[in-house]
Amino acid sequence: MIQILFFARFREELGVATEQFELDGLSSIGDLLEALCGRGDVWARLFAEDQRVMMAVNQELADRNTPLKSGDEVAFFPPVTGG
Repeated sequence: MIQILFFARFREELGVATEQFELDGLSSIGDLLEALCGRGDVWARLFAEDQRVMMAVNQELADRNTPLKSGDEVAFFPPVTGG
């Protein structure tokens, strides 16, 4: 099981800040994103491969190839901009 944290627009549009998620054979962030996209239109729009999504595993920036294991904390957030 992993813990998923949703920040900013992800939390606002999905209506959830955190959840526990059973890996069930998923081995990477890419696998997790694919599973989340299967939850419906809003999920698919937010996590589609062409969307800009920042990801972290255990507070380290990650990409779609980053492996996952039970006990990991995964965070999704929009790209940071400056001004």
